[in-house]
Amino acid sequence: MVTKQEIKLIKSLNQKKYRQQLGLFIVEGIKGIEEFLNSDFKLHRLYTTKQIFEAPKNETTEISENELKKITSLKNPNTALAIFEIPKPVKVDNRGLIVALDDVRDPGNLGTIIRLCDWYGVKDLVCSLNTVDCYNSKVVQATMGSLTRVNITYLDLAEFMSNSNSPIFGTYMNGENIYSSNLPIDGIIVLGNEANGISEKITSIIDRKITIPQFGNSKDTESLNVANATAIVLSEFKRRTIEM
Repeated sequence: MVTKQEIKLIKSLNQKKYRQQLGLFIVEGIKGIEEFLNSDFKLHRLYTTKQIFEAPKNETTEISENELKKITSLKNPNTALAIFEIPKPVKVDNRGLIVALDDVRDPGNLGTIIRLCDWYGVKDLVCSLNTVDCYNSKVVQATMGSLTRVNITYLDLAEFMSNSNSPIFGTYMNGENIYSSNLPIDGIIVLGNEANGISEKITSIIDRKITIPQFGNSKDTESLNVANATAIVLSEFKRRTIEM
């Protein structure tokens, strides 16, 4: 049974300020919860309609389908909801490729970018302070468990980049053709806000501007979605690494 106090706590975690105050966040669905249970993330409480998880009994509450509907943020909840502790920050490893996000606001985009970092073996994702919270429930859902394998750090992006010795690449509509550019193994790849791109402050620190060329002839075609652009850019950087 889930208590009124527990319902209040769970609902509060839909807001960033309470996630930060309490150091907790929500994971929903069987696959996502299993990924976090098998990771270094610490479980706070598991609410489930079926006893199918390998979790400590003293941290598990069996609930009904109706109770699950009271605490979920999903239209079609799947079996369980879990609360995990937000881990302490881990220092960014400056070796290899680092993806940097300048004010990316859409939870689905961030979740997909985290999955892409996981897929392409990018260990560190650094985010500006205004980028959407990676512990937002929509972001967590979109990562499909990849959040457990990518180190995400929120920081002053301009300060971080200014103190880095790695080459800094920015994605723009006009720049070097990424398909013909000489790309290194190490570096920081910056992607910008969905509507405004990379800010002027960050642009002033960029070493090289790169672009994904448009092959279609229509002038009405908008720029690529930031998550789609991330997929292409990481694929190209990693392809060059294999060829070296």
